[in-house]
Amino acid sequence: MARSQLPNDLITQIISLTSPQDACRASAVSTSFRSIADSDQVWLKFLPLDRSDLILPQISPMKSLYLHLCDLGVPVGGNQNKIFSLDKKSGKNCFLIGARELGILWGNDQHFWRWIAGQNSRFDQVAKLLYVGWFHLEGKIDTKILSPKTRYAAYLIFRFDDDRQGFRQPMESRVSFESDEHREWPNVVLDPREGEPRLARERGDGWLEIEMGDFYNEDRDDGTLLCTLKDLDNANSKSGLVVEGIEFRPKEA
Repeated sequence: MARSQLPNDLITQIISLTSPQDACRASAVSTSFRSIADSDQVWLKFLPLDRSDLILPQISPMKSLYLHLCDLGVPVGGNQNKIFSLDKKSGKNCFLIGARELGILWGNDQHFWRWIAGQNSRFDQVAKLLYVGWFHLEGKIDTKILSPKTRYAAYLIFRFDDDRQGFRQPMESRVSFESDEHREWPNVVLDPREGEPRLARERGDGWLEIEMGDFYNEDRDDGTLLCTLKDLDNANSKSGLVVEGIEFRPKEA
């Protein structure tokens, strides 16, 4: 059947059942397709209108609101240290938990950590490590706020100051449910030596990220997920790390 024979409502329904990435591709087919693929009726389907804890900005058209949520996100429940966003390709839920919401060993002791202005950060404050021997950081998230039937990865968002030391040794990282006591602890290296494979990568916003682990979110009711990074080797002093937070987003294939 030719394009001109298809009712606009039917085309709208078909595009709405695809993904944001497919909708963008459809808009490139022709001028007539673009007017439908870019319409509010289509992009409303991709917005988190069922989340009462989000205050969505008054942005129109709906495609522009969608892109705003992808690029900047919005605070969750008025908490400026938890940011909800959308994955641009799939429209699935993403979350960035700021350092203030993390459990950081001695994080409130000014001898070991200092809370500084979040330069180039989406948070007012980030955590700067002054000196520790034992390093332990943990974040939690309830899987019901993530998209179901989706494999996620948790990423530590960080950078280093000039006085960094102690992070060229492997640290233990784990992403697991509270009930899962037997999951392995793979090693990660935040600051590898020259010539070694670089696991951390630049984000393009002045920060680095490294994957802490991944998990499959089945039905949104799997429970509380723990993300832990630790090095309890007291002989290996560490300093110069700046932590922005932990981000949860769908894992790329």
